Amino acid sequence: MTEISPPLPTAISRLFLLLLLFALSGCAAFRSYNSELTQTINLAASGNPGGAAAALEKKHSRHRDLLYYLELGELLRLDGRFDDSQKAWLAADKQVQAWEETARLNPGKLLAGGASLIVNDKVSAYEGHDYEKVMLTTRMALNHLAAGDWDTARVDIKRTHERETVIENLRAKEIEKTEEEAKKRGAKTGFKELNGYPVQTFDNPQVNALRNSYQSAFSHYLSGFVYEALGEPSLAAAGYRQAIELHPNNPILEEALSGLDARVGDRDDGKTDVLFVIESGTAPARASQQFSLPIPYNNRLLFVSVSFPVMQQQDFGNMPSAIHMGGSTATPTVVTSIDAMARRSLQEEMPGIMLRGIIRSTAKAAAQYQVSKQDESGLAGLAIAIGSIVTESADERAWRMLPAQIAVARARVPAGTPYLEADTPSGTQRIALAAKGRYQVIALRMLRGRLFIMPAPGPVGDKPEHQASTAPPSQAFGAATR
Repeated sequence: MTEISPPLPTAISRLFLLLLLFALSGCAAFRSYNSELTQTINLAASGNPGGAAAALEKKHSRHRDLLYYLELGELLRLDGRFDDSQKAWLAADKQVQAWEETARLNPGKLLAGGASLIVNDKVSAYEGHDYEKVMLTTRMALNHLAAGDWDTARVDIKRTHERETVIENLRAKEIEKTEEEAKKRGAKTGFKELNGYPVQTFDNPQVNALRNSYQSAFSHYLSGFVYEALGEPSLAAAGYRQAIELHPNNPILEEALSGLDARVGDRDDGKTDVLFVIESGTAPARASQQFSLPIPYNNRLLFVSVSFPVMQQQDFGNMPSAIHMGGSTATPTVVTSIDAMARRSLQEEMPGIMLRGIIRSTAKAAAQYQVSKQDESGLAGLAIAIGSIVTESADERAWRMLPAQIAVARARVPAGTPYLEADTPSGTQRIALAAKGRYQVIALRMLRGRLFIMPAPGPVGDKPEHQASTAPPSQAFGAATR
């Protein structure tokens, strides 16, 4: 009679079965978000953001999470379909608002590890990185400005400030809980102690100079401009001042504040104060990379593979060197690097990511040890080891269609000026877009050498005239890029 090995301990059996279940299910635990987004980004960069949006929708026909709506909204915005873009971002914002409500009423629920403590972080519902949550309302404001709806843009700006406060309070609690848990377990969560990890990708002077990962000079400068246009100089001054604090020694930000009183006091002289928002590149990708961690267990040192996200090098793209409109020349100045914000975000998240990785590794090490003691054939131990390796993958999810950097430029041009010219690496491009009203926002995006424009047709004066574009957004987009 064949000898039957004694059953594995219940906890070990459950871990093995769970690993096997996830390995066979083809669920999110094994998806590579970077691979999925490659086709989408390539289509958009080739000048076909509508095709990229259609491909994204087809790929996510069954499951549409927060990240799907974030990416979709950006693609539709590039395609000039502002109403559809706003619908996608409203769906995303609804999920972020639910997150905010939980953060206020039950923050402990957001700090729990859940299934990520057993499998990996990718099985958890995507909540968005902090900078993405704030950029969402900022970009919704830009959409409203493109449609000439300054009042609703003001609402989005106010919510941006409120969202920053929610994030600040939650992250303070998260740091405290992570430190307590690490101390209780005797775990070290300092990323500099992770041998072989390329810490320079997010531990460098540019990243460390940021106050945090979610406040940006651009968001606050935009708030100052909108408040100024709507005749609220005290709020405008606060926005410009905050932008300066976040990005000190920047002349264009300082001039906005110092010249505020003079601009507000000027009578309507037939000119339009145009804010050019110029964006380039795409946000950096996170890539899963495995590291071998020594895990002490029962007087033995076991080496377990653990995956952590690593920031990849990113092409920032090329900004237009100058913008000409109505006899004025404006030089773009970078005021916000979303690339740096994304890297600072990972720096802030890393202690929690490492703690969860250590907890998973300890459980897997315990499983391997117990199995090796009870299974003389070694097959069960091998299965546990394979299951551990297969399921160990870092979370690569991030809003990739965000720009890598955002610059601003500003000029006063005669109202009615029919076009602008942008000096790009491929030559000067003339864009048919009339200057209207006392204040106007014009957004441009450089994506792998291709120029996209998001016009703002609604003029604003002493009495804002909120009027729609005379052409559908798609037609305005087509005219701008021809």
